[in-house]
Amino acid sequence: MKKQNNPHKKAQLLAHHLRPAASALAAGILAALGATLLRTLFTQIIRFTVDAVLLGDTDRLPAALAGLEPGALLLAACAAAAGVAVLEFAVGFAQDSSLPKASERFVKSLRDALYSRIQRLPYEWHVKNPTGDIIQRCTADVEVVRTFVMDQVLELISTVFLIAVYMGVMFSMNTAISLAAFAFVPVIVTYSVAFYNRVSARYTEADEAEGELSSVVQENLTGVRVVRAFGRERDELSKFRVKNERYARLWIKLGDLLTVFWSLGDLVSMVQVLCVVVMGVRLCVAGEITLGTYLALVSYTRQMTWPVRSVGRTISEMSKAGVSIDRLLYILESREEQPPAGAREADLHGEIRFEHVSFAYEEKPVLRDVSFSVPGGTTLGILGETGSGKSTIALLLARLYDPGEGRITIGGIDLREMDTRTLRRGVGVVLQEPFLFSRTLRENITIARDGAGEADIARAVEEACLDTAVGEFTDGLDTVVGERGVTLSGGQKQRAAIARTLLSGAPVMVFDDALSAVDAKTDEAIRVRLRRAAGQATLILIAHRVSTIMQAEKIIVLKDGRIAEQGTHEELMRLGGIYARAANMQAGREPDGGGEDV
Repeated sequence: MKKQNNPHKKAQLLAHHLRPAASALAAGILAALGATLLRTLFTQIIRFTVDAVLLGDTDRLPAALAGLEPGALLLAACAAAAGVAVLEFAVGFAQDSSLPKASERFVKSLRDALYSRIQRLPYEWHVKNPTGDIIQRCTADVEVVRTFVMDQVLELISTVFLIAVYMGVMFSMNTAISLAAFAFVPVIVTYSVAFYNRVSARYTEADEAEGELSSVVQENLTGVRVVRAFGRERDELSKFRVKNERYARLWIKLGDLLTVFWSLGDLVSMVQVLCVVVMGVRLCVAGEITLGTYLALVSYTRQMTWPVRSVGRTISEMSKAGVSIDRLLYILESREEQPPAGAREADLHGEIRFEHVSFAYEEKPVLRDVSFSVPGGTTLGILGETGSGKSTIALLLARLYDPGEGRITIGGIDLREMDTRTLRRGVGVVLQEPFLFSRTLRENITIARDGAGEADIARAVEEACLDTAVGEFTDGLDTVVGERGVTLSGGQKQRAAIARTLLSGAPVMVFDDALSAVDAKTDEAIRVRLRRAAGQATLILIAHRVSTIMQAEKIIVLKDGRIAEQGTHEELMRLGGIYARAANMQAGREPDGGGEDV
């Protein structure tokens, strides 16, 4: 993601999500500014103590204090110092209690917005964006923005206020020394801005490298069983090391830049303090300023050193925060899946028609001028070799993609004119690799139907031939299946997904090679029950096994994205084409290599 959003959009984003935190943030800022004023006052108390109490210079004291003995003046100074300390504790407490609340409210609003937007983004967007990168944007990048807004921006506001207050106080004490001290401020700020421009591109590269590294780790952990089964640990480790090496190298380069920045900043700060010390000593010896004034001026200069340098740090961190905000805006500005204007109601039990449908992933054609129809309440079987477009038909029917050409209708209504949520609730899809959440088996099955009764759940489990397996589990349906269903076999996961779809009672049910991981006997048992369990639903069975689809009222055979054959099992067997050769080969009546790979 290379696009850089303009500053106005970034400011709008921050302002919008700061609204829930506005009151707590305002209290924290006021407390921080109050602390600055109290520190200024404390230094003046020290100046007063040195000049009036230790050196006896009472000429500049107010009339009410001028006649007091040194002991009384010391008590007054101690009382004032104690009062300031109590006030500083109070504003510090207010700051420490307000800012964490503001921080959490801000980041909660931001995360809610990100998660909500991700839920509404189209399937195609999720396919193009790695999961690890999305997670990194919603965690690490959010934390970078939080730190910038709640720590660094607040520090910047406090520093600007401190400079303004100190400038007024210091110039009131001595103009020459104040000019020498403040002459370095624009130098440091200008230097920091130049550094910010230099480091911005490096932060972009490093942040994107972190996203790539997260994607590798996430992919490895998700596919841990495949990695172990094929002994790919060394290859995965090698892949990780390449990404980790690049990530580390980029941050080392950034570290080198930051080292130069801070080292030069130290040098400038030391020269600033040295100038004030030398000038102050000369003026103090000459009697132009008092010792207390000299100490106060040096103290103010020292107190300014770190905050002024933090302006540079904050400006340099702006590059990192800017990159992170851009990465968040990439999600928040991605186009949501748009519901059709004036969505039309459709009878999902009606006829399904594909009319001259063509589709391509990126620039790779998958379906070419595909046309067929499925009367409502009947069963369609789809057979084809790998890459022929079988699964794409399932994805198009659930409108996870729209066709590039042609149209798909149910009950005479184009899918693009239907309410997307209603359509997807009405089209149940069971994939070859079904996804199960890290929850109980019961929760995974009932996710398709809220408030399902025990009898309905038991019926769906039985019709999916999952009842025997459930009976073997110690906790039955309350067994936690583990992340992505890792504790279940491939066949058990497929049967759980079938039970889930049957329980939904969807008018259209698509089984995309959903019986590939079960044995032939279980396959037959499920097929026998499937039509009965589906009731009036339209079934679409996508399979490699001829036996899985041979009972369908209509069968189509895909070849290179086109319909090569269609008809009933008997008609296709008489045709003696791809379907017949596949059936004979799978039945052991023809040697391998005598037909198409389906």
